[in-house]
Amino acid sequence: MSLGLKLLVVFLAFLAVLATVIWMAFRERKLARAIPRDDLAAQQAADGRVLATIFGAILGGMGLTLLVAWLVFF
Repeated sequence: MSLGLKLLVVFLAFLAVLATVIWMAFRERKLARAIPRDDLAAQQAADGRVLATIFGAILGGMGLTLLVAWLVFF
């Protein structure tokens, strides 16, 4: 596999992680607007889902780092 093809794979994986995080964040923001202001539990649940998405993206970034290392060195 050529280096250019390896870089393409890494770039596509990065775009997949980024697109997933952006999609989830905007989806949660849209859903959170429908929550009444006095429903604190629902607001906290929406915040929790956003944080879970962000921390999941961090794990995805770590996996992407392993993918880069594997593609470059093997």
